[in-house]
Amino acid sequence: MFRAAGKLPRRAFLSAAVAGAVAGIPDPSKLPIYPQPDPEIVLIESPSRLEQEIGVVRRKVIGAYDDAHAHIQGWVSKWIGVEHAVENRVKSIISPDESLTPGLLYVGVATLTGSILARNRLLFRLVLPPTFLVLSANHFLPKTTQNLSDYLGSLEDTYFPTLSQKHEVAKAHTQMTWERVKDATQSGREQINRGATIVVDKVQEATGLKLKETLGWQQKKTEALGRQAETTKDAIVEKLAEKVHQAERTAQSTEDKIVTSAKHFEKKAEEKVGAAEEKVKKTEDVVKSLVRIP
Repeated sequence: MFRAAGKLPRRAFLSAAVAGAVAGIPDPSKLPIYPQPDPEIVLIESPSRLEQEIGVVRRKVIGAYDDAHAHIQGWVSKWIGVEHAVENRVKSIISPDESLTPGLLYVGVATLTGSILARNRLLFRLVLPPTFLVLSANHFLPKTTQNLSDYLGSLEDTYFPTLSQKHEVAKAHTQMTWERVKDATQSGREQINRGATIVVDKVQEATGLKLKETLGWQQKKTEALGRQAETTKDAIVEKLAEKVHQAERTAQSTEDKIVTSAKHFEKKAEEKVGAAEEKVKKTEDVVKSLVRIP
């Protein structure tokens, strides 16, 4: 009974709440008393299917254009770098002390001359133009030719090391052969000169004619002896000057060593004197202490 009486107020409260909520809902058939604001209209733009496809194609075209432009720009940058590298290399090869305008012209004329001289012989036609080219280039443009030779040698060392070694061996053999030819030519010339001198001396003794003075050999011999004496004098003076400089350097180093040794010994002597003075002072102190003892 008491439990049923407790539930009645709760049911009454829920019924009143439901009735208030239903009363608060406006009836659409009745007009409001106060004017209401106009509802805000929002337009949402939605592209069509065609516009979406056009946008996709356009983005792809722009991306392809950007990629192609970047690729072409990269190739242009590489080409500019190659141009700068070639320009710097050409400037390093060409010597500023030599003029290319007449030099290249002389080299070309010499090469064509070799080709014209050897036009009837196939072997000479293959050998003479390159030979004339190399010789004329070394004569008219020596520094530029040397720079070009060094550059080609560096390329050969970098990319063809085996061929470079064989080339160096061939150059060494060629240099040795050339030195032998020069020595043989010099010795042959000296032998011919000695034989001619002996023949002239015998003819001069037999006939009494002064052939050496007539041929000018005596004067040439005197001039040669004078040049030899001058060369010997210069060599002796250079050797003496070198010996004097060497002796001065030796004396300076010896003097420095003596000064260093003297300073070292002086320092040691001062240390020993200081140690002796300390010992003497200690001895005096001991003696004084012994004297004071009654």
